[in-house]
Amino acid sequence: MWLKAWHLFFMVSWFAGLFYLPRLFVYHAMTSDAAGNERFKIMERKLYRFTTPWMALTLIFGLWMLYDYAWQAYGHMLWLRIKLVLIGLLVAYHLYCGRLVKQFAEDRNPHPHTWYRWFNEIPVLFLLAIVLLATLKPW
Repeated sequence: MWLKAWHLFFMVSWFAGLFYLPRLFVYHAMTSDAAGNERFKIMERKLYRFTTPWMALTLIFGLWMLYDYAWQAYGHMLWLRIKLVLIGLLVAYHLYCGRLVKQFAEDRNPHPHTWYRWFNEIPVLFLLAIVLLATLKPW
């Protein structure tokens, strides 16, 4: 149970960053003053650097649980395979956020604020699907 507790703690911390970072992108894309632009660059960089270790620890504890509890039954758990694919996509989302942080830092924002408003909702969908799969274990 300790593994699950740590896994959940780090997952919640990671998602806090995944919810907030794209919201910063929305506001950053709307800013027009130099001071605000620089402030958002700092906030985005620090948040991404702070959130990335939470992602790594979430993955480490999740893989540890997979190894300890479910490895023998992995082939019979379709829900778990789907969850792992979703987590892979979530990691790709996180890394793409890092790319956006870099683009903003270089003043090369490629999207309008409305695009970031939609982009901001993606982690909610991942969280819903992953939590439902992990708790209901439908297949």
